[in-house]
Amino acid sequence: MSLQSVLDYFRSVNKEQDVLQLESSSATVDEAAAALQVIPARIAKTLSFKSGDDAILLVAAGDAKIDNPKFKAEFQLKPRMLDAETVVALTGHPVGGVCPFGLATDMAVYIDISLQRFDTVFPACGSRNSAIELTPEELFMHAKAVRYVDVCKDWNTTL
Repeated sequence: MSLQSVLDYFRSVNKEQDVLQLESSSATVDEAAAALQVIPARIAKTLSFKSGDDAILLVAAGDAKIDNPKFKAEFQLKPRMLDAETVVALTGHPVGGVCPFGLATDMAVYIDISLQRFDTVFPACGSRNSAIELTPEELFMHAKAVRYVDVCKDWNTTL
């Protein structure tokens, strides 16, 4: 059902044909990079965090790590990731296929600036073996993102 909700969304914007269904797993950054033959940094990983009684999604580059002080300053909360069961309940997507498209519930989506250094990036599409190639601007638009944020560290600024 998860991949289907993403396909339905992309069908509604005439991009269903751009969703890639891969032969191998793309559940981790390294697996996705290998399957897509790109550097890991170009994988747009979607992370889910608790925000009071709600949750938020953050899409960041594959080589980026959460910077706790930056995250706390931006969102006024400690970064606490959701457990797998809650992720599935809120997003409709399994861990390893979580993306900001075709969500089961309305959630605020933020895009980390670590993705802006690339012409295109590859977020998952609701399953552990799917992806789509999008520009950062297309990702922002299709994710219906609230805004760009700077909450990550350790990403390579020279790529």
